Amino acid sequence: MKKIAIISAILEEPRLCQQQFNDVVSSFSGIVKGRMGIPFDQENISVISLTVVGTLDEINSLTGKLGNIKHVLVKTAVSKKEVGL
Repeated sequence: MKKIAIISAILEEPRLCQQQFNDVVSSFSGIVKGRMGIPFDQENISVISLTVVGTLDEINSLTGKLGNIKHVLVKTAVSKKEVGL
């Protein structure tokens, strides 16, 4: 069954990791339902929030790949409730 999750990411050097981050997110476009990004240009940081709907394996795979990108910090909150979306 699928669950809804929020993946929060902080890109500490966006110029160095934004393209790789976007490539990974694009490869999971089937589970990504929403994205919000806020750049903090003066601090050289970007904050991105992804809303996803998928299996735990899909969510964990996306989170793991994002977390393996240098200069990217990731945290995930997963709903306890299963959804049929």
